[in-house]
Amino acid sequence: MNKMDQIQHKFVDIRGLKIHIAEIGTGDKVVVFLHGFPEIWYSWRHQMIAVANAGYRAIAPDIRGYGLSEVPSEPEKATFKDLTDDVLAILDSYAIPKAFVVGKDVGAITAYHFVVAHPERVNGVVTLGVPYTPPGHSFTFEGQIPEGFYILRWQKPGRAEADFGRFDVKTVVKNIYILFSKADIPIAEKDKEIMDLVEPSTPLPPWFTEEDLSVYAALYEKSGFRTPLKVPYRSLQEDSRETNTKVETPALLIMGDKDYVMKMPGMEKYIKGGEVKEHATNLDIIFLPDGCHFVQEQFPDKVNELIISFLSKHI
Repeated sequence: MNKMDQIQHKFVDIRGLKIHIAEIGTGDKVVVFLHGFPEIWYSWRHQMIAVANAGYRAIAPDIRGYGLSEVPSEPEKATFKDLTDDVLAILDSYAIPKAFVVGKDVGAITAYHFVVAHPERVNGVVTLGVPYTPPGHSFTFEGQIPEGFYILRWQKPGRAEADFGRFDVKTVVKNIYILFSKADIPIAEKDKEIMDLVEPSTPLPPWFTEEDLSVYAALYEKSGFRTPLKVPYRSLQEDSRETNTKVETPALLIMGDKDYVMKMPGMEKYIKGGEVKEHATNLDIIFLPDGCHFVQEQFPDKVNELIISFLSKHI
């Protein structure tokens, strides 16, 4: 039997919304996987099967407003705090006292917000593609980065909607996957849009199949992009109001050394110069040679090995 068929799906009522949750494995050693954008529970398929085989229970929600999870009635009001509160409510609804949290991108930010707010519920935290930055710490984009920088573009209400609206959902997801798997930050020229950065004939990355793309497209066709544009892109300045933001929980950062995030102003120095370890004091950092922003799909075996080794050290 195909292992993917053993992943079970259910809808759980979480804080008034029906949240879609994929899970595999049993027992009280639990790993919660939080996806990024333009990803979905499915982007953790390789890791979920691997940790289940290693004796853990894997739980991966589609975050609110993404994929098969219900879209909030006012997506424009969604916040990172909502995502953090959803993680807590998921653990509570499953009666899980403590879990490992693994996050990518948006999910990485949520994972650390969760650790800061509820350290007693977390055995350890793993993030991919995004390091821990304490609330209030910002890498200044203004002035250092052209106005065509994709985050600045997507923060402007209406701009991404008009750009994405010219294409079907599948093409939008495909284009973002292609852009985010490169080693350079997506930056559009003044009179061009982010979607224009991808030639229509560009092939998918070799580790991402047409079938994978169809799965993503079907899920985003259901949810649309309203919530994803709000969280993360239009919520990055949100104040978490947490005062003690030092993370002492065991932590692991996995970065591809060709991840475009490393090119963001100040990012390489922040990670390699050691500042990140002042904020996450129990952090290990591992760079994967040739790894892009989607290392968990590009090099699943390596990433699985790193995650499972971290879990077994801190259970």
